Amino acid sequence: MPDKGELGWRLVAGAAAFGAGFVARKAITIGWKRAIGKEPPTNPESPEVALTEAIAWAVVMGVGMEVARLLATRAAANRWHKSTGELPSALRSAADKAKSVAS
Repeated sequence: MPDKGELGWRLVAGAAAFGAGFVARKAITIGWKRAIGKEPPTNPESPEVALTEAIAWAVVMGVGMEVARLLATRAAANRWHKSTGELPSALRSAADKAKSVAS
């Protein structure tokens, strides 16, 4: 059973990742429209979508979403550290975890 701190961190990190994903999807879609000049594929798996377009959309969306999640989680971890004085246990290095167990 996770402790309150771990549960709190999971909620904060999840909310940050969700918000970042929402904003990133909108931004990526707008960027695609400007760069390509048309709407991104709504169903890249469809044979009616060119394979190159489907792959390009998958790569752009995958990288964009992961970068947004990473940045949001790091920002949330920095705020967590400033407010609690320590990183969430899920983000601490093995050496830091060993120190806290020994204390």
